[in-house]
Amino acid sequence: MTTSIIIPTYNGLPLLRSCIASIREATPEPHELLVIDNESDDGTGEFCRMERIAFISLPRNLGFPAACNYGLALASGDELLLLNNDVVVAPGWLANLKAALYSAPDIGLVGPVTNYASGRQQVTVDCSGPGGFREAAAKWNVPDPSRWRETRRLVGLCLLFRREVLEALGPLDERFSPGHYEDDDYSYRARLKGYRLLIAGDCLVHHEGSASFRSLRPAGWQELVERNRRQFQEKWGVDPLDFV
Repeated sequence: MTTSIIIPTYNGLPLLRSCIASIREATPEPHELLVIDNESDDGTGEFCRMERIAFISLPRNLGFPAACNYGLALASGDELLLLNNDVVVAPGWLANLKAALYSAPDIGLVGPVTNYASGRQQVTVDCSGPGGFREAAAKWNVPDPSRWRETRRLVGLCLLFRREVLEALGPLDERFSPGHYEDDDYSYRARLKGYRLLIAGDCLVHHEGSASFRSLRPAGWQELVERNRRQFQEKWGVDPLDFV
């Protein structure tokens, strides 16, 4: 089975380079890479063409949910994986996520643990030194189903699901553009459809942490988060923080 890895990006070429390099080094499983670019002007297009990566350049910055939806519409894989451009992966990452995803027919969404995330996916990792993450991940990414945990929400920094789940849920809700809480919304919709969500505790990825949003909205980042939290509450009548 092929996994479509969809990477939205905006003016984050150094981060994207590291992300792509880590995927190529650590992912022997069949996969396709799709970079969806929100009108970057930092050479992202030239990089993708040089590296022979499937690349879509949007006519303007449509935000993270819309970029993901373009990627989902174009993806050909049996599994679909939304990945932030500021994530670095390590050997074993995709195999362990897929093992969790296929562990039961009602598993809908699966995510890793990481050094930077809101909620239960954040873990404490000693990543000191230039090879710190790789050393930590080598110990961490040992297949171990006893470290899988069911959860009520997953962060969209690295989110794996089967095509049938996309067909059941539809695309991400673009009312949350440019981003934040679209992943909470997708998690909630999955649970309403009867799917369970798993944190694969045997998959560690490194996350730089909201780098694109902070560069785009250096003064209004927290305001954006609060606005989209209110939108979630208006849509569902519940507070997403109840599920963290």
